[in-house]
Amino acid sequence: MKHTILLLTSLLAGPVIVLGAKPLKVFLLVGQSNMQGHAAVRTLDHLGMDPKTAPLLKAIRNPDGTAKVHDQIWISSIDTSEESGEKFGRLTVGYGAGGRDLKVGPELTFGITMQKHLGEPILLIKTSWGGKSLHTDFRPPSAGPYRFNEQELEHFKKRDKDLNEAKREKAERSGVYYRLMLEHIKKVLSDIKRVYPGYNTEAGYELSGFVWFQGWNDMVAGSVYPNRGQPGSYDSYSENFAHFIRDVRKDLKAPDLPFVIGVMGAGGPIAKYGPNQKRYAGIHGEFRKAMAAPANFPEFKDNVTAVLTENYWDEQLSELVDRKGRLNARSRELSKDKTLTRQQREDALSAYKAELFTEKELEILEVGVSNAAYHYLGSSKILGQIGKAFADALAEMD
Repeated sequence: MKHTILLLTSLLAGPVIVLGAKPLKVFLLVGQSNMQGHAAVRTLDHLGMDPKTAPLLKAIRNPDGTAKVHDQIWISSIDTSEESGEKFGRLTVGYGAGGRDLKVGPELTFGITMQKHLGEPILLIKTSWGGKSLHTDFRPPSAGPYRFNEQELEHFKKRDKDLNEAKREKAERSGVYYRLMLEHIKKVLSDIKRVYPGYNTEAGYELSGFVWFQGWNDMVAGSVYPNRGQPGSYDSYSENFAHFIRDVRKDLKAPDLPFVIGVMGAGGPIAKYGPNQKRYAGIHGEFRKAMAAPANFPEFKDNVTAVLTENYWDEQLSELVDRKGRLNARSRELSKDKTLTRQQREDALSAYKAELFTEKELEILEVGVSNAAYHYLGSSKILGQIGKAFADALAEMD
């Protein structure tokens, strides 16, 4: 890829050119819970149920159904469920959010797709933590201190909270995860052989792309964005992310590092929102505009792009989840009807279920969903397409 800086294992070293050797391409994946990935491994089966996404499943699994371990793709990922706080090795399933069950996130299909584009070994460094904001947790240094708005100041008055104390607390929290992100990236880059034993230290590496997939905690922060849903209500998110891009490039000494912004799209295209979603249309729409905006800033022309993840939402899966909600509501109603015997309640619920779903639909629902809508239904089919789209977008900037 173009616009990359060739570095050796020390971030303090200047650009070095090693003739006859090919540097390792390194990609940085950063964000909150949806970058972590909350798709249970069992939902991979759903990929194979759609001819459009079946090729992704073929790239993930061996013919016998076991997960492929990709010997040309290496990854280091923050994982608080591990004693070391990190999980690393060859890319396979299980690099999603930590916990008891194996999960996948965008990293899996991103890595597979990007390696296919390049035809050479690559390294992924993933730093993501659930429930983190850009306005505070990932706040970049050049954004300056957080400024409380009038609504927040009024709230402090009502609670009789000292403003200086509030400023001190905010300052302590600001940028913590920005610094942790850099700390982990630099740790991996300082000793790549620890993660990728076959790394050629003489060839060095190139920082070849940065993918940002975050946003939920800013979108729902009514106190931070008091006019959310109104035109321009999230402008400060755009400004802060522009600072973020500049600071990352400066701190990693990669002035033209390509960025992909994964624009929040849980719920799908707003034009297709159902009655229960329409009340959020203004908020979601304005936030998505603010997330995508930096890609159109003149200073980022040709090296920052936005991927609308709403385009990979699964309408069928979402509608089946809505139907399941109706089934659950009916179950609660029946449980309150003391005129019915237990068997009568069960029979009535079974009859209603048969009205709502075909056997095939029940199979899709059971296989395809493993989490809530704000985690893209915990769907490998959705997150798999998103990861591929991130890689394709970076490749197009080459």
